[in-house]
Amino acid sequence: MTAIVIEHVPVADLPPAWRAQRAQTADTLGTVRIEKEEQAKAKAKATAPAAEFVSDDPAFGIWRDREDLADIQASVRQLRAPRYGRDGARMEST
Repeated sequence: MTAIVIEHVPVADLPPAWRAQRAQTADTLGTVRIEKEEQAKAKAKATAPAAEFVSDDPAFGIWRDREDLADIQASVRQLRAPRYGRDGARMEST
């Protein structure tokens, strides 16, 4: 992301339109951040509530109906469980 950040700018040095938006005295210092408009819109879009995700990829959601993955946390915990114990003995799978 390309942005220009100017710190410690006297409010008196800002353009009149910007100065009008500030309810501060002319000797107050501020920070100015300038971004490309497209990036600002994309950032606002990214922080907006997520819309329903739709994909045309046939592989997307192929495990959706698997009954053995109904409890996702337990399935992931089992995948992450170590195969060997601290003593080096192979752990029994359940």
